[in-house]
Amino acid sequence: MRRSLRTWIVEIVFSLAAVWLWNSPPESLGFLVGVVVLAFLGLVAIIDLEHRLILHPVSLVGAGLGAAVGIWINGTRNTLIGGLFGFAIMLALYYFGAILMGWLARKRGQVLEEEALGFGDVILSGVIGLLLGWPGIMVGLILTILISGIVSFIYLLLKIFTRKYRFDMAIPYGPFLISAAILLLYFRDFVLKFLG
Repeated sequence: MRRSLRTWIVEIVFSLAAVWLWNSPPESLGFLVGVVVLAFLGLVAIIDLEHRLILHPVSLVGAGLGAAVGIWINGTRNTLIGGLFGFAIMLALYYFGAILMGWLARKRGQVLEEEALGFGDVILSGVIGLLLGWPGIMVGLILTILISGIVSFIYLLLKIFTRKYRFDMAIPYGPFLISAAILLLYFRDFVLKFLG
């Protein structure tokens, strides 16, 4: 069986990222931890992009990794608060989305087939909260909203211009959470300087 284009892209991107991390590892993570965290985040993003799933076993491993790394760089208290805050905020959004989508489906006389936000995103937000700690998770969620808004707007325009727009289109949210986490873990100084 021939290797897919996605396989080549993932291998090239991760190889380049490993070389970059070797040459300039983030102070807080170092090279080895930085590579492990990046590999975990990359795995979650790829699965979510391809299958629109965030698998619970992967999230459990991520929770252990996030807690260990978070305690190491943020301390126990800030790590646990960050994890709880990330989980709680996304859980509230999950229930709000479920209520809203249920209401829209009933109004249209349709059966609800898809959630606005998956529960895997809720768990992932908790894992990222463990990694970023408190108050880093607040900045992470704000960045997530900004990144998802910009990307979704561009995606929507492309779909409209190519006449492939559908009302029920959905975009996986996990990669946006992961993008914000990567920016804050690996490019923290740049992000904080940019945000002022």
